[in-house]
Order: sequence, then C-alpha cells, then structure tokens
Amino acid sequence: MATLSALPNPNPNPNPNFHPDQSQTLDFDSLMLPQPQSPPPESSSPPPPPQLLQVSFNQDHACFAAATDNGFRIFNCDPFRELFRREFDGGGIGHVEMLFRCNILALVGGGSQPQYPQTKVMIWDDHQGRCIGELSFRTVVHGVRLRRDRIIVIVEQKIFVYNFADLKLLHQIETVANPKGLCAVSQGSDSLVLVCPGLHKGQIRVEHYALKKTKFISAHDSSIACFALTLDGQLVATASTKGTLIRIFNADNGTLLQEVRRGANAAEIFSLAFSATAQWLAVSSDKGTVHVFGLKVNSSVPENEKPQSSSNSDAATNPSNSPLSFIKFKGVLPKYFNSEWSVAQFRLQEGSHYSVAFGLQKNTVIILGMDGSFYKCQFDPEHRGEMTQLEYHNFLKPESAI
Repeated sequence: MATLSALPNPNPNPNPNFHPDQSQTLDFDSLMLPQPQSPPPESSSPPPPPQLLQVSFNQDHACFAAATDNGFRIFNCDPFRELFRREFDGGGIGHVEMLFRCNILALVGGGSQPQYPQTKVMIWDDHQGRCIGELSFRTVVHGVRLRRDRIIVIVEQKIFVYNFADLKLLHQIETVANPKGLCAVSQGSDSLVLVCPGLHKGQIRVEHYALKKTKFISAHDSSIACFALTLDGQLVATASTKGTLIRIFNADNGTLLQEVRRGANAAEIFSLAFSATAQWLAVSSDKGTVHVFGLKVNSSVPENEKPQSSSNSDAATNPSNSPLSFIKFKGVLPKYFNSEWSVAQFRLQEGSHYSVAFGLQKNTVIILGMDGSFYKCQFDPEHRGEMTQLEYHNFLKPESAI
C-alpha cells in the first residue's frame, strides 16, 4: 500500500515552467546554486571521496547519476564531465533516477544515514532545489523507473505504476521476490511496455499497456538475474543466475529470437544493454569482462511471425522452424559447440560491479564501476577481439582524469 503526500512550497512564487509530465532540457549552469565558500586552512587535506551507493544511466545513456552517502552527482558521458552535484548534510541517497536530461529526478534514501526514509520515493525538482512530492510505502523501495508520463516503483514483491502528472496509482503487479529491483520500461510516447519478474522462477512478465495485454515468458530454468528492454519495447534480453546464456525475445509474442553465450562457467550478470539500433548487446558480469554480441534481429519483427507459447515449458527453446535459428546441428553436437560468442571484449577487475551502455559515438561502450571508474572503449566488429580503451576517469575524484 502506497500513500502520496505533496510537499508544501515555501516559495510563494513557484516555478511556472514546471510540468511533471513533460521532459525539460536542463540548463546545467543555472542549476549550480550559489554556495558561499571559504578557503580551507592551508594545512587541511582534501576530504575523502564519498561512498558510492548506486550508479545508473539515464534512458538514452547520454548521462549517468551517482548516488552517494552524502548526496548525488550527475555526469555527462560524451564528453565526460560532471554536470552538477547536490550534497546533503550527512544524508545518503541510495537510488537516484534521471528522466533523460529533465530537471525532475526520483530519490530514495540510502547508506548508514539516509537523507530520506528508504520506504519513500522523493520527487526532486532541481530547478526549485527541493522535493515537490513523495510516495510512501510499507516496505523498502528497491528501485524506481521513470517515463515522461509514468513513475514505476519496485518493492520486494510488488511493482506500482503511477501517472506522473498527478501521481495517481494506475496499476499494481505482483512478482516473485525482487531484491534487485529488476524492472524495465519502454520510452516510446505512443505505447508503454513494462518488463518485470513473473510469479515463477525463470519467468518474466511483459505488460503491453496500449494493447491491454499481458505476456508471460519462461525465459530460463534458473531465476532471472537481469534483463533489458529496447527503447521501443519490442525486444527483451534476459540472463539467469547461472549467467552463461543470454536470450533475446520478441517482447510482443514471447518468441525466442536469438541465444548467445557469455561463457562456460557460471557468472553473476550485472547489466545488459541494447545499442540504440538494437544491432549490438553489451553484457557485464562479475568475471571482469564486458562482452559485446552482434544481434541478428532488430526491433521490426514481422507481424506474421508465429508466437512461441511458453506456458507448458520451464525454459524457452528456439523454434526449430525459425529462420533466425542459429543452431544448425541441434541434437547432433552439444549446444556449447554451436554457441554464438561475443564479437568484442574488455577486461576489468574480476569481482567488481560494473554497469554498461553504448556510447553516442559509433561502436563505443561506456562502463561504470562501483569503484568510481568510468571507461570509454571502442570495438571493431570486423576484426573482433579486445576493445580499445579511449578514456578512463574516476568520477568520484574528477581531478584524477587521465
């Protein structure tokens, strides 16, 4: 059960340009609120960097947000630079969700001294420099997703969908236990597609709100560890807790379109990301390697393609008559020998947590680490192999940029 309260505006002349259901372009210089600064004593040493609690890309991967134990920071990816930061007096932010480059953000408290209760989602207007509303829940919030017209809040076993304009609750979805806050939403203005864990192990649920249709896909035998959705909501990629195979489905009818192999040994998949054209898929895991796979499908799936029913199967199988099938010798050789492998890789520190997305420049990948690392790499799909590192920065210590 969620409750809503609007926060009073101490300013008698609120910003007349604020429209919560529309995206606004930030004037980043204007967002830097003037703060009196006094020169530190000569003998003082620079303060230690804050503890990073969460990092996430915005919807088009052009920016990313870092939630820390004393506030949050917003960065541009290309070129890399810090755009602005908001620091609170000892209060931590456990989750910050951007809405493209809009002035509206969603905040959830975190760390040892949360700035806000971890059972609340605070709607922050950076033009006004304050919270303009809040959503309260009975349990801890595990994640938030934003669209220009919707706010989606993820708790342990439920997902709430709200209208952005008036914060009215529109839909509630029951899920399996979801401590990671897994959820993905499309960003097309003409339709809303939402993907979340289903009610059974290895299952995902796809809500097509424009069509008023729900599709359950039995994607894996093991529990779902990660998934990603294209911006248009037509393709969904999934990985299980085993972490060896990634599967790409038609989100509309549940057909398995392609299967790629990350490796032979089990791994924890941290993130999946489609390129803007759905030509490539990037994967990061605890094995310390980021993989890029070439996709044989795109977001325009033929209408006459017959759906794959998954109601009687615990794991998805590739339809034998599909023209997209890449298993030419099914049943003759073990599946491993017919696997599709990545076209490019980038090696990182094993065991560290990294998130990945595609850059704005052609064939580039952006990698964010929970140690504050920012990598920009480029891959060559013709020659395959190792990616080339183009940039490295520590975004918790911007002065150390290389």
